[in-house]
Amino acid sequence: MALAIFDLDETLLAGDSDQSFGQFLVDQGMVDATHYKAENDRFHEDYKRGELDIQAYLSFCLAVLTKHPLEALLSLRQRYVETIIKPMLLPKGLEVIQAHREKGDFILMISATNEFVVRPIADLIGVDHLLATRVEMIEGQYTGKPTGVPCFQAGKITNLEQWLKGSDHEWAGATFYSDSRNDIPLLSRVDHPVAVDPDDVLRQHAIAHGWSIVSFR
Repeated sequence: MALAIFDLDETLLAGDSDQSFGQFLVDQGMVDATHYKAENDRFHEDYKRGELDIQAYLSFCLAVLTKHPLEALLSLRQRYVETIIKPMLLPKGLEVIQAHREKGDFILMISATNEFVVRPIADLIGVDHLLATRVEMIEGQYTGKPTGVPCFQAGKITNLEQWLKGSDHEWAGATFYSDSRNDIPLLSRVDHPVAVDPDDVLRQHAIAHGWSIVSFR
C-alpha cells in the first residue's frame, strides 16, 4: 500500500483555504475589515513568493480562535465549509484521489494550513489521514498558539517522518501532488513528485528535474 499524498490549497481546491477563511471572517464581521484584510492579503502574497514568516502568520491567523467559544467557532467553520469550500473543490483532483484509492493506496492530505480550518475539509474529501499545522487547545479553548513544527516547507517532511515512525507506511513508492514552490522539499523527497497547476518557480523546477506536470483545473 503506497502513500498518495495531496497538498490542499490550489491543488485540490481552486483557491486557498487559509486566505479564504480570513476573508470569510472579514465578510462575517468577525474581525476589523480594513486592517485584517490588508494583513491577510499581505501574508498570502508572501506565501506565494515563498517568503512567508510562518510564525508571524500563525500568530495572526490563530488569534481569532481565542476570542470566541468553541461552539461558536465550530458553527462558523461549518458555514465556511458549506458556502466557500464546497464550491472550490476541483472534481478532477477528487477523481485522482479515487483512482489512487481503487489501486489500494493510502490517501494522505498534508497542509500548512492549521488543523482547525483543514480538519472538516479532509473529512469532506474523505482522506485516510490528515497532517496539518497543529493548534494548541487547553480546557476546550484554543490558545492561539501552534504546537510542534508547523507543517510548512521542510516542516512537512518533519511531520510526515514523525507520523511514519508510528505507522505501517513508508516512503517507498510515495506520490505527492502540489502546486507550490513551498513544497519543493517534500516533492524532492518522494519517489513520484507531481506538480499540479504549478506556480512559475515550481514549474521550472519540475521541468528541470523531469517531474510530472498535470492540471486539475
